[in-house]
Amino acid sequence: MKKTISAATPLDDNQIRAEDQARVAALRESRGWTKRLMLLMTLIGPGILVMIADNDAGGVITYAQTGATYGIGFFIPALVIGGFIAYVVQEMTVRLGAVTHRGHAEMIWGHYGAFWGWFSLIDLVVANVLTLVTEFIGITVGMSVFGVPPVWSALGGIIVDAIILLVLRYRTWERVSLWIAAGNLIFVPLALISHPHWGAVVGAFQHWQIPGGFTAAFLFVVLANFGTTIAPWMLFFQQSSVVDKGLTVKDVRHGQIDTALGTLAMVVVALAIVILTGTVAFGRPGAAGYDIQQIIQVIGQRLGPTGQSLFALGLVEAGTIATIALTASTSWAMGEAFHWPKSINLPFQQAWRFYIPGLLSAFLAAGVVLIPNAPLGFLNLTVQVIASIFMPAAMLFLLLLLNDPGIMGEHVNHRWQNISAFTIVGLLVVLNGIYGLSVVFPKWF
Repeated sequence: MKKTISAATPLDDNQIRAEDQARVAALRESRGWTKRLMLLMTLIGPGILVMIADNDAGGVITYAQTGATYGIGFFIPALVIGGFIAYVVQEMTVRLGAVTHRGHAEMIWGHYGAFWGWFSLIDLVVANVLTLVTEFIGITVGMSVFGVPPVWSALGGIIVDAIILLVLRYRTWERVSLWIAAGNLIFVPLALISHPHWGAVVGAFQHWQIPGGFTAAFLFVVLANFGTTIAPWMLFFQQSSVVDKGLTVKDVRHGQIDTALGTLAMVVVALAIVILTGTVAFGRPGAAGYDIQQIIQVIGQRLGPTGQSLFALGLVEAGTIATIALTASTSWAMGEAFHWPKSINLPFQQAWRFYIPGLLSAFLAAGVVLIPNAPLGFLNLTVQVIASIFMPAAMLFLLLLLNDPGIMGEHVNHRWQNISAFTIVGLLVVLNGIYGLSVVFPKWF
C-alpha cells in the first residue's frame, strides 16, 4: 500500500497500527486451522527478517572466508551454537517490544537517562554504518561478476533501499522485504551441488577440534563469526519492528515462533555457505585468506559459471536485505531517541527527520566502499569483530530492562533465560579480552 498525505489530515501511525491489530484480533477469534494459519502468516515477519538479514553480505563473506580458510571442522558445530545464542537474545526483544510498545532506543533513554541514551545511540549508529559498509562490499563485489562497475551497483543498492523505505507502509514494506529475504536460500542448493563429504560434516560434531591450533588469526575469525551472528542493530531492529507491526502481549508466542523460524533459516544458510566453501575452496591455492573475489573465482572453477553467478546473486541479495534492515534500524533508533515521528507507516513529508538518518548512513557506507584499493575482505572481518566488541554493552541494557518487574510484569526473564544471556555476555567478554591480549602480546599466541 502506498503512503499518502494530505496537508489537512496527516496520517496517524497509531490509527494505522490499530487497524492492523483489529484485523489480527478478528483472525484470533475465528476458528479453524486455515484461520490459525492465516493468523500465523500475518504475525510472522520481524523474527524472520532480522535473522535472515543477519546472514547479510558481511555474514556471507565471513562464512565463505571461514570455510575457505578452515574447512568444515570446527565451525559447523559453532554455527549451530551461534543459532541458539541468537534466538536467546532476539526472543527477549520480542517480549520487550510487545509488552512495552516502545522501541529499544526509547526504552534506554526513558529509563537510564540521556548519558546512557547517547552511549547506546552512538554505539548503534557507528556499528550500523560499519556494517552497512560490508553490505555495499557484498553488493559491489557480487555485481562485479556481471561486469557492473562498483559506483553503479552501490547507487542501485541505495535506490532500491530508498524506494522500499519511502514508498511502502510497514505491512507492505515487511512483505516485500520477506520476498527479498527468501533469496538467501540460494546458498542451500549451491552447497548440495558442491557434493560435500557428508561424513565429514557429521564428523565435525563428533570430533570438535580447532583446525591448526589456537592462534590469534583463528580467534579473529571466531570473533568475526560471533559478530555476524549477534549484533547491536538486531536488538533495535526487531524490537522497533515488533512495535511498528503492532504486536501485543497476546502475540508473544507467535513472535517466538517467528524468531525460531528465522533462526532455523539463518543457521541452515550459514551452514550451507561454510559447507560450500569448505568443500570447493578449502586447501586450494589462493582460496584461503580474506579475498572474497578469489573465493568466488574458485567457486566458478569448481561449479561453473552458473554456480558462480548464483553465488554472486546471493551475495547481492544478502547485502540488499540487510541494507533495508539496517537503514530502518538507524531511523527507528533516531526517531525514538529524539521523539520524532517514527513509523514506516508515515510518508516522507510528514516524517522526513525519521527517514533521513538511515538513508544518510547508507550513502556514507557506499562512499567508503568506493575508496580505491580498499582492503575489502579484511575490512569485512574487522567490522564483524567490532560488532562482537560492541555487543556486551547492548546486551546488558537489554537484560536490565527484561529483569525489571515494573516494566515487564509477569513477562520478566526466567532464570534459565538470565543464565543463558549472562553466559553469552561472559563468553563475548572473555573472547574479546583474549583477542585484546593477542594484539598487545602476539608472542603469547
